[in-house]
Amino acid sequence: MTMSISAACRVERVEDETSARPRIFDVDAAQAEMAALVQRQLALLGEDPARDGLLRTPERVARSLAWLTSGYATSVEDVVGEGVFAEAHDNMVMVRDIEMYSLCEHHLLPFFGKVHVAYVPNGRIIGLSKLPRIVEVFARRLQVQERLTQQIADAICEVLQPRGVGVVIEAAHLCMMMRGVEKQNSSTITSALRGVFLDDPRTREEFLRLAHR
Repeated sequence: MTMSISAACRVERVEDETSARPRIFDVDAAQAEMAALVQRQLALLGEDPARDGLLRTPERVARSLAWLTSGYATSVEDVVGEGVFAEAHDNMVMVRDIEMYSLCEHHLLPFFGKVHVAYVPNGRIIGLSKLPRIVEVFARRLQVQERLTQQIADAICEVLQPRGVGVVIEAAHLCMMMRGVEKQNSSTITSALRGVFLDDPRTREEFLRLAHR
């Protein structure tokens, strides 16, 4: 059966403030202002921002947050570059257990885990190292796991226009583990399926079986 590119891998992007376009802003000015805000937060918590252990904490936190949200200043095009190649391979390509760290946008606490990514080529393949880099573009933003999963799948669809894409994320959320319900052994699994991964039960079953080995 001949399958058109548009029908094979439809992009399901929800337009929001975490789009793939990089944001341009003055990093130094933003970090200086953020450090001042962290210093004020420490004071509001009843701490002394001038004591030795906290003296450089505002600057450290500002640099840390800049790194953890560096995906806002990066695009998928930046990280993929020239890493797409013509290749007549028509079987599933999968990269498992990609380490992922992100920040929950509701509490600014980390969630972390592993991402499993697969696609069925449609005349083009991507360098294997580019798939983890695409994950990082979106993970290094304030996120919810559900949106992160979809954004990774949509980005691969746009870059490769493959016959299908599958993404599964398994993650632990510190907002559920160290506060709130305090369930330390809980994990969250999300998936995004496109093209043949959605339409062909055998392809979907193979992907999910490999993802959950």
